[in-house]
Amino acid sequence: MEPFIRELQIRWSDLDLNGHLRHSVYYDWGAYCRIRFLSEKGLTTTRMMELRVGPVIFREECVFKKEIRPGDPVFIDLELTRSRRDFSRWGMQHRIYKDAHTLAAIISLEGAWMDTLKRKLTIPPSEVAAAYNVMPLAGHFRWLEDAS
Repeated sequence: MEPFIRELQIRWSDLDLNGHLRHSVYYDWGAYCRIRFLSEKGLTTTRMMELRVGPVIFREECVFKKEIRPGDPVFIDLELTRSRRDFSRWGMQHRIYKDAHTLAAIISLEGAWMDTLKRKLTIPPSEVAAAYNVMPLAGHFRWLEDAS
């Protein structure tokens, strides 16, 4: 699977009083990257609403390595770290780089798919599985057991 890497833009509103990126912006960038990946695979937010499914996050954590300042070129990637074979539960990670080579942060998250009508966790439809089947895998990727 091809790596999924996108360039990001730093906005004035993304900065704190210390002149570097606010902590919450990293999480926003992770959400942007995940939704962009799904959209590029045909699973747009409109399509998810039609399918009556949506991703939910159980846990999200960011480890900050290097500060990001205005003018830094910034890139984010996406990798699947673990998943059930039906993609009903999964883990992902994003690495955020500045200057294309300096690791600035790592975001790790765990989530699942929810039926938006029943408001319960669900096995996602085949369109979701098709998108996840082409998501880049982390070097430490592992399949989860079906029962948890």
